[in-house]
Amino acid sequence: MTETRMPHLVVLTGAGISAESGLKTFRDGDGLWENHRVEDVATPEAWARDPASVLRFYDERRQQTRRARPNPAHRALAELEAAGFRVDVITQNIDDLHERAGSTRVLHLHGEILLARSSVDDKLRYPLTRGGIALGDLCDKGSQLRPDVVWFGEAVPRYAEACDIVAEADALLVVGTSLAVMPAALLLEQAPLDAPCWLIDPQARDLAPPGVAPIAEPASQGVPTLVARWKALGGFE
Repeated sequence: MTETRMPHLVVLTGAGISAESGLKTFRDGDGLWENHRVEDVATPEAWARDPASVLRFYDERRQQTRRARPNPAHRALAELEAAGFRVDVITQNIDDLHERAGSTRVLHLHGEILLARSSVDDKLRYPLTRGGIALGDLCDKGSQLRPDVVWFGEAVPRYAEACDIVAEADALLVVGTSLAVMPAALLLEQAPLDAPCWLIDPQARDLAPPGVAPIAEPASQGVPTLVARWKALGGFE
């Protein structure tokens, strides 16, 4: 880190930070997401077999996302950026809670639920400001629209971009993720060797890899506390 630029924090966020805003996840190990098998709603095979059910499932998740509100962890990260720090958020979550809290540099590894995209051209994306996607809703190339999410078994198109961001970090903060989902789990390996890293999660002491400092607190408690300390210091410890 030089004196001519502000400290650069890269934040990796997962299901735990959104769960504190009321968005349920399937990370608890039973393989279910809102009482649905992941294989039935979040795979290319499910889409090919029963697109109507997949669209209905994501419409329900979209409604939940619109009702949810950013929590203190989301807001604290946005406040750190507003204080002059360079803050890049790389999230596994498909909601827009980071953006609504005020973060402006957010990379969604697994897509965004408030976007639709073409089923034949990944570059054709459309904002869903209201409502959802129905069978018969077509892209500009005449193909059915689908949720702009990365399903299990699909490539993660923005992974290389995420690696480049992590490689420039002065420090890393991992929030609400077990780092068990590939390829996101490999992102920490891209960080500079001298970049400190913290993990905030209620199970942090069990989850933290070697060299990662565990903070065993919920995101809504641990993130604001750490951010307040960094703001007071003007940098990282």
